[in-house]
Order: sequence, then structure tokens, then C-alpha cells
Amino acid sequence: MNPVRPALVPGLLCLLALLPSAAPAQAPRGRARASDLGVFLGGTPGALNAITDVKGVEVGHATLHSGEAAPGSPQVRTGVTAVLPRGRDAVAQPVFAATHALNGSGEMTGTHWVKESGLLSGPVMISNTHAVGAVHEGVIAWAQKRDLTWELGLPLVAETWDGMLNDIDGFHVRPTHAMQAIDAARPGPVPEGSVGGGTGMVCHGFKGGIGTSSRRMPAEQGGYTLGVLVQCNYGSRRLLSVAGVPVGEEIPDLRACYAGAQPPKGPFFRQMKPCSPGTGVKPTHPEGMGSIIVVVATDAPLLPHQLERIARRVPLAIGKMGGLGEDFSGDIFLAFSTQPTQPAAGVPFASVAMLENERLNPLFEATVQATQEAILNAMLVSDTMTGNQGARVYGLPHDRLVKALRKAGRLPPAAKPTPKK
Repeated sequence: MNPVRPALVPGLLCLLALLPSAAPAQAPRGRARASDLGVFLGGTPGALNAITDVKGVEVGHATLHSGEAAPGSPQVRTGVTAVLPRGRDAVAQPVFAATHALNGSGEMTGTHWVKESGLLSGPVMISNTHAVGAVHEGVIAWAQKRDLTWELGLPLVAETWDGMLNDIDGFHVRPTHAMQAIDAARPGPVPEGSVGGGTGMVCHGFKGGIGTSSRRMPAEQGGYTLGVLVQCNYGSRRLLSVAGVPVGEEIPDLRACYAGAQPPKGPFFRQMKPCSPGTGVKPTHPEGMGSIIVVVATDAPLLPHQLERIARRVPLAIGKMGGLGEDFSGDIFLAFSTQPTQPAAGVPFASVAMLENERLNPLFEATVQATQEAILNAMLVSDTMTGNQGARVYGLPHDRLVKALRKAGRLPPAAKPTPKK
């Protein structure tokens, strides 16, 4: 790794300033989340039920949504999401971290150094497949402005493919959008659904995107907090399961379709049908293609090898939701701990803590619970979207999800209205 020459900074930053700005992220709360619908997946959520329940973690989005769904005009449905383990004020202070891949048909840059050193410095960036280079460049440019190019010189950038709804070949994500996502990072409630890197994503045949959740351990288990953020773009409809209920079988219709006068072009759209009531029950595009990126954060004092064990539990949640780690799915995960890692001034070693292995089971369980809920939130908060070449993907209908869960006894019966006297 060589530092970028300082002489390049002014010219690069002037160029970035000329590029268009991303739209502001949507409000933190839009459509109902799982907890709003009474869907319980175990454990005790944190106050925000978000990855930002882990103290110090900040999340920001830059959302690009433009263009009408008409032939000849690019439909931009994409963006960038940034997760800052220690927030902007301490962005260069490393955290212990580890990665794991269920299936490697995807990208997460910077992982070789994470595996080598057990440390992560800087933000975790998530965008679309064709934007990895631009986002990587944007992190470096952001670091140059703050004299942090050495500390942040190996950015961690992950991706999932949004080419069904987004004009992905238009390369609309630019370095400045990565910079905007980092600058937008905040503690507190996290916008979910069709925001940031999740703007154009599809999950289990429904509109997907960004989702988050958290779990808080009871005092006798250490009182630790564990939070999860996902960019959900994987899975087939027929396998979708929520709390053990085959929801995909209960909602076989509302398939992706096209709303324009002409069918979309390209092999991915070959089976797509025009939108009509019900939209049929058969898949209209190859299922099992896509990816999911999962970021797990905790304040528990874990070392890198223990964080790898946490990351290796993420696939259990994906399996419970109906994911198989299919051949063309990039299922890549990162886990980090926010415990201090740096020595005191003038001291050549750092004093760190390690939770004994026998006490990891509650964190394993929390990882599975929070990951499931984050995936579900990504679908629940996302609404129906029409994008690239008129392609339309439907949001997961809340009423039908609730009906399916009640039918299986996973939710209490609906309250009957009180008779009028």
C-alpha cells in the first residue's frame, strides 16, 4: 500500500465538487417494521432496535433516485451506505474485526488486511456491484481531506447487484456519493428499506434493501449489545420463511413485472411479463441470484478469532429465512467489536479484554435473531418500486404476512371489534 500523493488532492476534490449530489435519505421510519407488526423473533431488542444501539456506531446513506420509468431514459435507483464503527470523530481508530463468506460470488475489498491483522480502520461501505471502484476512490478522497490516507488506505467496500431496478451500467455512483454517505453518518435511528446502497435491491422476490436490528443481553450475561445491518438482495420467493412459516408459499404472486409498453431488454428480463392484477405466481427472473452483505457490531470484548465465530453464525439466520448460499449469490459478512484496541500514549502495548468462550452462546443467538429481523425489516420497510426499463418489484404486503403468521399461530388472532350497545 502506497500513500496517495498529496499533489493530486486539490484537483481531485475540485472534480468531485462538480458531480451531482445524492438525494437526502428518507425519514428513519416509513412503513412498519417487524416489531410494529408484532412479529417476534426472540431476544430483547435495544432501544432503537438498530445497529446504532452499539455505542459509537454511526450509519449514513447517500440515495440516488431519479429518472422516469420510460424507454430511453436512465432509471437511477442506487446509492451508498456507510457504517462507521467508532463514528466520524474516531474513524481512524481501529476495531477488532473478522469476516466470513457463505458463498463468495461477490466482493468486499480490504478483507485481506482484516484477516491478516484482525483490525479494521475506517468505514464499512456498501453499494452496487459496479460502484466498488468509485466508492473505494471516494473513501480515499474523504481521507485525504483529513490527512488520514495512511490510516484509511485500504477501504472496506462491499456490494450487491441492483441491475433489475437500477441502470447499473450507467455508473451513476461517483466518489462524491461515498463522501456524502460518510458525512451523513449519525447515531440514532437508521433509515431502512430503499435507501443508500439498498435503494435498488430485491430480496426473496420482494423489494429489499437496508435493514437493521439489535439485541441486548441481560445483566447476568454481561449486559452487552449486539447490532446488525444488512443489505438484502438474495433468495428465492418459494423458500422465504418467517418464524418458521413458509411465507413464500403463502404469497406466491406479486412477481416482478414490467410496467412500460415494451418488455425490458437483456437476458435477465427474458421471462418477465407485463404487470397485471396478481402478476402471476411463477418466477419471472432467475431466482437465487443476488447477494447479502451483513455487518455485525457488538460492544462485547471479543478478539478477532471470536468475531469470526460470530460472523460464522450469520448463515444460520439466512438459512432460517430461506437462503441457501446459491451459486451466484455473494453472501459476505463482517463482525467487529468496539472495545478499545489502542495503547495509552507512550506505552508499546494495549491492554484488551477477551470474553471467555463459554459465554459466547448468547451472542451467537443474538446474531441469528437480529440478522433475521434485519432481513425482514429490509423487506417490510421497502415499498413497491418501478425502475430500470420499467421493471417493477413489489413490496412485501404487510397484511398478507400477518395473515400467514396468524394462520400458523405465530401471531395472536386479530382483536374483534367490541359490539355497540
